[in-house]
Amino acid sequence: MLEKTTRMNYLYDFYQSLLTPKQQSYMSLYYLDDYSLGEIAEEYDISRQAVYDNIKRTEAMLEEYEDKLLLFQKFQDRTKLLNQLKELISQEHPSTQAMIETVAKLENLD
Repeated sequence: MLEKTTRMNYLYDFYQSLLTPKQQSYMSLYYLDDYSLGEIAEEYDISRQAVYDNIKRTEAMLEEYEDKLLLFQKFQDRTKLLNQLKELISQEHPSTQAMIETVAKLENLD
């Protein structure tokens, strides 16, 4: 569950501007502020089922955006490559070729 929450938080960060204000609000309350479905339903005077349905639809939309745009995947790849580059640089005798290859991979991400 924690892994899904973390993923949704990242996807929300990347794609929130593509959501409606209501979708943004529900997702923010549910994932960022840790509100329960009942608390959100009470806040908006709607049923828990309506909140659940909206959140599930929004999660699916976020996953669709990621499938098409790959912003989160590129972020993860970039972070991994930057960490590799930092490790190469910190070595006593860093490999210039390995650094060049890592930089090339970074350049090819976009």
